[in-house]
Amino acid sequence: MAKIAVIGTGYVGLVSGACLADFGNFVTCVDNNSEKIEALKKGIIPIYEPGLDDVVARTVAAGRLSFTTNLAAAVQANEVAFIAVGTPPADDGSADLRYVEQVAREIGRAINKYTVVVDKSTVPVGTARKVMGWIREELEKRGPEAARIEFDVVSNPEFLREGSAVQDFTHPDRVVIGAESDRARELMKDVYRALYLNETPYIETNLETAEMIKYASNAFLAVKITFINEVANLCEKVGANVQDVARAMGRDGRIGAKFLHPGPGYGGSCFPKDTQAMARIGRDYGEPLTLVETTIAANERQKQRMVKKIEDGLGGPGSLKGKTIAILGLAFKPNTDDMRESPAITICEGLVTRGAQLRAFDPAAMKEASWRLSAIKDSLYYAHDEYEAIEGADALVILTEWNQFRNLDLERVRRLLRAPYFFDLRNIYKRHEVEAAGFTYFAVGK
Repeated sequence: MAKIAVIGTGYVGLVSGACLADFGNFVTCVDNNSEKIEALKKGIIPIYEPGLDDVVARTVAAGRLSFTTNLAAAVQANEVAFIAVGTPPADDGSADLRYVEQVAREIGRAINKYTVVVDKSTVPVGTARKVMGWIREELEKRGPEAARIEFDVVSNPEFLREGSAVQDFTHPDRVVIGAESDRARELMKDVYRALYLNETPYIETNLETAEMIKYASNAFLAVKITFINEVANLCEKVGANVQDVARAMGRDGRIGAKFLHPGPGYGGSCFPKDTQAMARIGRDYGEPLTLVETTIAANERQKQRMVKKIEDGLGGPGSLKGKTIAILGLAFKPNTDDMRESPAITICEGLVTRGAQLRAFDPAAMKEASWRLSAIKDSLYYAHDEYEAIEGADALVILTEWNQFRNLDLERVRRLLRAPYFFDLRNIYKRHEVEAAGFTYFAVGK
């Protein structure tokens, strides 16, 4: 077992810390937000992630997971320090590394023995080298004796999907370790010993390759989503059914079925940020990633296309003025409360701009929506459940495929709606069933 400090208790940091403790390690989670730390000590989880509360409770009770605001003490008491702070996009699309630098320098001011510093945050290629430099600068400032303290920096990217992060961490497809010394590699294998014993594939490589793997993986998945969205748009024009197309494509082992689900565009904390950052890296190095650049633009068009689809379905330009639209789903995907870059933001704002009033419901994202959608708050009512949102509306729009939206009482929905317009932007219903219930049905690519 290893002794680990995880710095940052956001989505990545808290999931990583709790799951590493569940592997049998001793983990101290660190954050400079004292209110968050006090809440965590009381068992209050600040994010919506199925199963995470059970893991936290179990590992805290076992004495393997603790929380503190004292970064220096945590670093000094442990042998591995994970950096898991945010890397928000800067105005130019690049990743903002100010929090990574801040933590790296604090580590440099604190370490008193050999320590492995692990980049867990998603960071641009070359960041591990910068972290080395920042730590070394702080050590040298402390004098000759401190300057001799040894440390290694490791790149260990995360591959967590919101809504299934605990499963993803405990049953990963692979563990990527970018390191420059055998000492660091062996300590990282100790950290992930539970996975090593389960014969999880390990990819051991250098720092730059490990950093590139994360961006390349997310950019490829974003391209795949955008490809099937554009195929869906073409299917609508030629009379094809994109779900049948995707199912047949997915049976090809060279392609695979995952991420071939058309909809209103991708969102969340990873794909938009990581595609922008990777595109920026390409431009900075004189190797433009034109496919990624095109994907970013196409994804934005897809969101706007959904607004036009709704407007056209209700009668064309001007038809949204004075209409009330029921919105089911605001999070960028089900099983999360995360609305970062959610297609719902663009679509809701676009509908309001065209004169619509909205009645919205999401099982988890209502609190976040209250500030994410503050620009249209005067035109938006937050319902207590899906049926209250539907009541009196002129159309129903499904934006997030929560399970409870997959089995609506269609007869009840028809009675509650003022007009029978059903926009299924996640393709979770069958056309003939919805039309048989008396609706005019709209989907994506079929």
